Amino acid sequence: MTTNLDRYKKDLDKLISKGNKLHLAIQMDCFPKELTKQIKEQFGAKADKVIADIPSFDSEYQAWYSEAQVLIKQLLPERLLDFTRYYEKPKGRKDISFENYRIEDCLQGLNITRGYQKEKVVGPEAAIPHFRQQLAILDSVKARFESSLFDIRQLVQADLFDSELEAAKELSKHKFTRAAGALAGVVLERHLGQVCENHSLKITKKNPGIADLNNALKESDVIDIVQWRFVQHLGDIRNLCDHDKKVEPTPEQVDELIAGTMKIIKTVF
Repeated sequence: MTTNLDRYKKDLDKLISKGNKLHLAIQMDCFPKELTKQIKEQFGAKADKVIADIPSFDSEYQAWYSEAQVLIKQLLPERLLDFTRYYEKPKGRKDISFENYRIEDCLQGLNITRGYQKEKVVGPEAAIPHFRQQLAILDSVKARFESSLFDIRQLVQADLFDSELEAAKELSKHKFTRAAGALAGVVLERHLGQVCENHSLKITKKNPGIADLNNALKESDVIDIVQWRFVQHLGDIRNLCDHDKKVEPTPEQVDELIAGTMKIIKTVF
């Protein structure tokens, strides 16, 4: 069976490979003659194919960045701020120099000049070191996989949650509606509890429920108001399955709870 650990490794290898190609792409944009000469010297007759396979940095970086950001948030959250900082323009920046030029500026094709002669001060080439740092952070995630210090508890737990939600789907399919909803509700509650633990949130209630955990995450800005309302709605369906014996949950409600829980465990960390 393919585990979450296997999927993370596969996704990480794919992102690093794509990142290496994007590294070539940004260099080709900034130094086309120099890089073309270097590739031809290194690859000889295969150089044309290597050059043809270089992607467009402008059109493909954003998708790479978004995927890498999610992976780092899950596996190396202490480096997420650094990873993002290499992309985003510094807040309160009054002038633009080589030191504070960012990848976001590069994607906008920003060039800074001065004087009547339009002497260049800084341009997209200044983003290359920042992109290299982002690649280095991804490489450090891979190193963590290979380290005995890597805590795989959450990855194993994610596999367990996936299995339990599959079981809930089967229960729902065979008309065990209330039991399916109750099982999905347990998964949702456990995941929210883990997210609170990830962010070191203290819950004063001895046995907090979905609503307690959901409120704590919203108040700490871990989730936004839209996510909070969505979880609140899922919690209402869970309560209907667990507590309200006068009203029977509908199959549609339970299927919504299962699908919604699956979405939350894949997107809220």
